[in-house]
Amino acid sequence: MFREAIKVMDCTIRDGGLMNNHQFDLDFVRDVYKAVSESGMDYMEIGYKNSRRMFSAEEYGLWKFCDDEDIYKVIQGVENGAKVSVMVDIGRVDIEDVKPAKESPVDMIRVACYAKDIDKAIAMVNHFHSIGYETTINIMAISRVLENELEEALVQAEKESKADVVYIVDSFGSLYQESVEYLMKKFKSILKTKEVGMHMHNHQQLAFGNTIEGIIHGANYLDATIFGMGRAAGNCHTELLFGFLKNPKFDIRPVLDIIAKRFIPLREKIEWGYVIPYMITGMLDAHPRTAIALRKTDKKENYREFYESLISSDMD
Repeated sequence: MFREAIKVMDCTIRDGGLMNNHQFDLDFVRDVYKAVSESGMDYMEIGYKNSRRMFSAEEYGLWKFCDDEDIYKVIQGVENGAKVSVMVDIGRVDIEDVKPAKESPVDMIRVACYAKDIDKAIAMVNHFHSIGYETTINIMAISRVLENELEEALVQAEKESKADVVYIVDSFGSLYQESVEYLMKKFKSILKTKEVGMHMHNHQQLAFGNTIEGIIHGANYLDATIFGMGRAAGNCHTELLFGFLKNPKFDIRPVLDIIAKRFIPLREKIEWGYVIPYMITGMLDAHPRTAIALRKTDKKENYREFYESLISSDMD
């Protein structure tokens, strides 16, 4: 499945940070960056650019804030390194603290938003574009967006934004291939000057399959994580995606090395990936926060009770 236009973004540290409050040490992040760069991936999203006024540095690690000096420590000395991306959320970033791209190690800023906040996302994207960054709009929780609301958001993104890419984000891991096909056709029919990106979650073990479906219908920006590490059930596995793409610029060997060296041991300390509670939230199109909380209790294997609690709350 070779297509030269395809770009792969590693989201391991950013999405995986949602499972440990972004408390990866510098050596770990540097090892991931080296592996990502050596494997030929185009971008590495290193974390969030959140305001230190809103979040405590005692509770969260470096990658909740992504200060330029910390990013420089990660990327220094790595030849032909992947481009660096950070993510911002509406209302959680101090825009005035973001330096122009020419003064920063960051190449791309991705703005995450819900469809209802597309106007706010466009304002942020256009600002970041004006100071030299590549930009994207990531439409979260897309499985819950009403048809007319999505269409209006896409038209606005096309006509008013300077975004390079608009992402389909399956926040709850609830999409099936038919829905991905429908969404891709909808996005491509409206976004004539933007690329379309895929960010899939693996609650129903469909992140890889849904990413493939997006590729088939023209998505050229693909998010993946090493060993699938990400919030809850995680994301499309980089190693699986490389096997599918068969693109000579990608080398799976550095990814395999770092899985063995870093991620197998880490998996003993932090849980991510497919487990039944995450499957249940995906199946019910529910936010995984309830399942994440359950996994921290002594009732973490009470699957039927958890399922019934969710379906009863939906009926209330």
